[in-house]
Amino acid sequence: MSGILDLLNSDLGRTIVSGVSNQTGQDQNKTGDVLTMALPVLMQAMKRNAATPEGAQGLLGALENKHDGSILDNLGGLFGGGVSNDVMNDGGKILGHVLGNKQRNVENALSKKSGLDAGSVAQILKVAAPILMGVLGKQKRQQQVQSPSGLEGLLGGLLKGNSPQQEQSFLESILDADGDGSVIDDVAGMVLGGGNKKKGGLGGLLGGLFGRK
Repeated sequence: MSGILDLLNSDLGRTIVSGVSNQTGQDQNKTGDVLTMALPVLMQAMKRNAATPEGAQGLLGALENKHDGSILDNLGGLFGGGVSNDVMNDGGKILGHVLGNKQRNVENALSKKSGLDAGSVAQILKVAAPILMGVLGKQKRQQQVQSPSGLEGLLGGLLKGNSPQQEQSFLESILDADGDGSVIDDVAGMVLGGGNKKKGGLGGLLGGLFGRK
């Protein structure tokens, strides 16, 4: 199974980047940068949320009902007349649920790294979140995941997939760089280069992964 970053390099991924860019009025390359950084972080946060029985059941229910993957079947229609307020509101709710009180930290970190203002980053994430859930829903259907226990393999596969070794080790490293149990703080700390995080080579690794040559 391909990883989430491989998806962004596919025809579907290019359609998503182009559509999100047009919807938010942002440069396509910068939009792609934000999504490349944000999607693995969102998935990693989902994976951690799904580590509890309640979180896993909640995600499974969402993928069985509202986010079954059908949003991917008509991306032209989704972006054609502008993304509806319903989809944007849904994206906001997904982000709030997945990131909780760390949402602003993530937006600020992505803003700093991408060069876009935090408000624009927030808009990009609101459009992208329902699409990401759609990707998960489609994979759930294809792999016939029926139980919460199957979600770990589904999310892990999309995080690792066929991504290069460097990306894989980066994602594993940010799980808990400073041992405090917070993925989001670690990512924000590494991106911004602040605090006393054990960034070591991680900050450089992140720069190497996401910095534009």
